[in-house]
Amino acid sequence: MTGGTGLRRFTSPPPEAPPGTTAPGTTAPGTTASGTTAPGTAAERCALCAAAIPGEHGHVADVEQAALLCACRACYLLFTHPQAGRGRYRSVPDRYLCDPADPLTLAEWEALQIPVSLAFFLRSSGSGAVTAFYPSPAGATECMLDVRAWTELATAHPLLAAAEPDVEAILVSRAESGVECFCVPVDACYELAGRMRLLWRGFDGGTEAKASIASFVADVRRRARPLAGRS
Repeated sequence: MTGGTGLRRFTSPPPEAPPGTTAPGTTAPGTTASGTTAPGTAAERCALCAAAIPGEHGHVADVEQAALLCACRACYLLFTHPQAGRGRYRSVPDRYLCDPADPLTLAEWEALQIPVSLAFFLRSSGSGAVTAFYPSPAGATECMLDVRAWTELATAHPLLAAAEPDVEAILVSRAESGVECFCVPVDACYELAGRMRLLWRGFDGGTEAKASIASFVADVRRRARPLAGRS
């Protein structure tokens, strides 16, 4: 089901954030690991208006640069409107969706030809291309998928078509019990990528990386709500 473009490996660190912002998956200067501002340090600032923002804040996607910006609540709400910023900036939704009544089958997962048990699938609004990302010893590996084949799969599984291009992704996780699918914010992808860059050891990631992935999926499962009309 691959699109014939092959695999491209990425070993670079997480995308650098603009001044006053933080790339998802990293800790901002002057903040603790939990995202709260450390005593005696300056607050984190919105990348769009420079207003001070709390440790827990929303993100806005810069579609042209394929980057995430930390945003105050006002800027976040502004870019929830499709025409704001001429479409360059889009607020990342905070919803997590699932459809437990209609999971992918093991055969459908294997047809995707992803050689690991977890991957994110993102659609670009510009090209319409669907790209899979999954953790590997060299960092995040990217695999372009056949758009027609993905569309057919999404027709059979509405959750796969629910993700908004550029700002949401489909997370697919295979376990011994079956295949789980979730619609998640794209900043969750950055969070997991950041974890893997810090924790990956050896060929298979090592015990700590595997435990972190399991914790991440468990948190996604806890947050997820049934797709509308599918409860």
